[in-house]
Amino acid sequence: MKCVVLAAGEGKRMHPLTYTRPKVMLPIANKPLLEWNLLNARDAGLKEFLFVVGYKSEMVRNYFGDGKQWDVNIQYVNQGKALGTAHAISMAEAFVDDFVVLCGDTIFGAHDIQNIVNKESSMGLVEVENPDKYGLVKTKGANVVKIYEKMEKPFSNVINAGIYHFSKSIFDVIKMTGKSKRGEYEITDSINLLSKESTFEGIHLEEWRDVVYPWDLLDANEELLKKGTTSIEGVVEENVTMKGPVVVGKNSTILPGSYIEGPVFIGSDCKIGPNCYIRPYTSIGNSCHVGNACEVKNSIVMDNSCIPHQNYVGDSVIGFNCNLGAGTKIANLRLDKRNINVVLNGKIIDIKRRKLGMIMGDNVQTGINSMINIGTIIGNNVFIGLGAIVKGEISPNTQIM
Repeated sequence: MKCVVLAAGEGKRMHPLTYTRPKVMLPIANKPLLEWNLLNARDAGLKEFLFVVGYKSEMVRNYFGDGKQWDVNIQYVNQGKALGTAHAISMAEAFVDDFVVLCGDTIFGAHDIQNIVNKESSMGLVEVENPDKYGLVKTKGANVVKIYEKMEKPFSNVINAGIYHFSKSIFDVIKMTGKSKRGEYEITDSINLLSKESTFEGIHLEEWRDVVYPWDLLDANEELLKKGTTSIEGVVEENVTMKGPVVVGKNSTILPGSYIEGPVFIGSDCKIGPNCYIRPYTSIGNSCHVGNACEVKNSIVMDNSCIPHQNYVGDSVIGFNCNLGAGTKIANLRLDKRNINVVLNGKIIDIKRRKLGMIMGDNVQTGINSMINIGTIIGNNVFIGLGAIVKGEISPNTQIM
């Protein structure tokens, strides 16, 4: 059986992080989101994969190759123009018979994937707190009756989880599927047609993590780090304190005076310390530097980025190849302790979080003693001068002096 993974989308709600990479290649606990699904699907017994790619597909192809590194086989098909999920799945027609489909930007547990594999003509269901943001599923007994897209007043909290088991007959149904109100060919519309003619079972999932906005990466990162164990492949010098599960990658050095509270993941070729404090649920990529008198907590720091001198980084995502000038500080909590509003793609969003620092794109530099306000979104290739105060949404290629 083949596993078809939908990995073609850009993920505009993930700006600024997806200006430079597809959403499925965003790192969580130092692995791309797509890799977590590959590993879980492999653990569920699947060995043959077809990745449906599109936006910046070369990044997916270059990273995963033929899949031999993971003891699987990977083929690729390019969706071309993104015309919806049904259109994406139709790209697999020449490659599959009985098959499973995963939305590549949602993390599924191995046990749940196995349950879908074992049940022909089925889809995953999950209960959420905000069903108005998803496709709501009406069931009769175990069977799916209809899927409704984003109802303002949901009649339940059971939604479409984005994992399916189809036979080859789904392609005939897709060919009968018209465009949705969004102007796309949606697999949910195909399933609605299918469920009128035959039974299509809903299976409730136990492990499911949707990643829609940049701050959702922090929740997913925390969940995955909680499952980790200690692994030290680098060098830990004297007078270093480490508590809880901590991973230190190859050729990384932890210098004296560093205090690390796990769960924390530090990649390869990193320099950590001296005299820094890394707090729980922090992932630091490869070839990074966290230096003297710096504190980092509950954050994702991507490859080749440096937090070298007297910096505070909390509840933040920092992109590739960024550098914080000495004394750069990031606020992550409103004085009145209320939820934070973020401006993303020009729209104000109540993110339902009390703590969020910044979301920083790739290739950003800050000057000494710059200050970044709560919930700031900084595009890629931004230059922030010394002592600057930054807030709101900053467009790519901007200079703030």
